[in-house]
Amino acid sequence: MSRSSRSVIPGFGLTLGYTLFYLGVIVLIPLGGLFYKTAGMGWDDFTRAAFDPQVVHSYKVSFGAAFAAALLNAVFGLLVAWVLVRYTFPGKRVIDALVDLPFALPTAVAGIALAALYAPNGWIGSWAQPLYADFVASLERLVPAVPWQAFLGNRLAFDLPGIFIALTFIGLPFVVRTVQPVLEEIEPELEEAAATLGATRLQTLRRIIFPAVLPALITGFALSFARAVGEYGSVVFIAGNMPFRSEISPVLIVAKLEAFDYAGATAIATVMLVASFVLLLVINLLQRWTRRHDAA
Repeated sequence: MSRSSRSVIPGFGLTLGYTLFYLGVIVLIPLGGLFYKTAGMGWDDFTRAAFDPQVVHSYKVSFGAAFAAALLNAVFGLLVAWVLVRYTFPGKRVIDALVDLPFALPTAVAGIALAALYAPNGWIGSWAQPLYADFVASLERLVPAVPWQAFLGNRLAFDLPGIFIALTFIGLPFVVRTVQPVLEEIEPELEEAAATLGATRLQTLRRIIFPAVLPALITGFALSFARAVGEYGSVVFIAGNMPFRSEISPVLIVAKLEAFDYAGATAIATVMLVASFVLLLVINLLQRWTRRHDAA
């Protein structure tokens, strides 16, 4: 074998075999077992367990809150990454390290901390709760045709806003750490050249910076969304877990497992898995189209 055809890592067949074996044991076999357990239920039993009205409402809460949290993280994650890359200020390294805190912090600890902060007697909830209740009441007076409490709740903790807060907390690092390396690769000279040619700041942002970070931003959004859909530990302490109100699908799965309803739990898990896969596939196709559009 010539020197130019040699691989950096020797033993391609061995490493490929180990990779496939590892992915099969860790990913494919558990997912295959989930589908196998679900396939043994029968269609009537599956639809009865997976599309019960309480379960359907939990789907709406899980995917709706995850999408809203990921969308917010996409906006503010981009701003945080921009500040960390383009500015120098005291305590920058501390803030940069704090971004990774949701990665290292156990989710149960995060849920307890958020519930203590945003509870009606918490440090933030004691003054923010009345303001939030007045805000929802104002929306109901302005647009009475929209059921604002059904979408926004009337409390920060132990209601729908608590789910949104927890999912935003655990999803922010995915966007920041995905966008940050891309921003570091963008040379400031490009912005200076655009300014020299007469471009405004908005035009520079729209035509130079945003197209460069858009694929990474979509990836961060997808990662944040996927993480939020299956989140349990940080949500269970702050959501309230009220059926037809603030109950998410992972909580319902755990409840069915505790009741030894394994068939019902696997049916809900299968629906969530398929829905998440379809959404991630659409996002990946959109990201691929964006890259081709930018290349063209």
